[in-house]
Amino acid sequence: MTEFSSANSAGQRPFRRVSALDRLLGEIGQAMQVLGADAQATRPNPAGKQQADTPALSETEQRHAAGLMRVNHVGEVCAQALYRGQAAFCRDNQVRNVFLTAASEEVDHLVWCHQRLRELNSRPSYLNPFWYAGSFGLGALASVASTGYNLGFMAETEKQVEAHLDSHLQKLPVSDTRSRLIVEQMRDDEIAHRTTAELHGARRLPLPLRLGMKAMSRIMTTTAYYL
Repeated sequence: MTEFSSANSAGQRPFRRVSALDRLLGEIGQAMQVLGADAQATRPNPAGKQQADTPALSETEQRHAAGLMRVNHVGEVCAQALYRGQAAFCRDNQVRNVFLTAASEEVDHLVWCHQRLRELNSRPSYLNPFWYAGSFGLGALASVASTGYNLGFMAETEKQVEAHLDSHLQKLPVSDTRSRLIVEQMRDDEIAHRTTAELHGARRLPLPLRLGMKAMSRIMTTTAYYL
């Protein structure tokens, strides 16, 4: 039940305290925005507006680029859910804001990838609800760990994402400059997120956990390319 503080002597109205139910409903609303493609970017698309003279991709190149951008879109769905999950039970307000700020910036990536998928006449992954739920749960589990390891999970995630985006810059068709501009900006932002986590005291995760994260990422990227 939502609680209210008592009114003060000046007769001011009581302040409404945010309950667990309020937070739950807020997270459900956020998930619906992400999965329903209703999220709005706060920064302009780094690729700008598509021009009529943009070099056309061959059918094979377009299909390949769409597969890679779908994988990137899934990664942003996961990142959004992961960081909100990590913030869920974090008791350090400053660190909690680190996660929420990163999640906000990941929304920009999400929107840019979705816009590029439409330009490529393609679609997001059919499994996005599954990816979101799993990532939020994983983030919530990380949030109950020590602050250092919670931040360490963020730093390791971003480190692996950096490598993943670098590989996509090698795999994207050379003429697909629009996708490249988006991926380059995403990579720069992920580097900034990793650096922020490290500056706030991220601890290096144990090797088995790092390897497990890589294995999970491989499953996700392989599946999302097609589905």
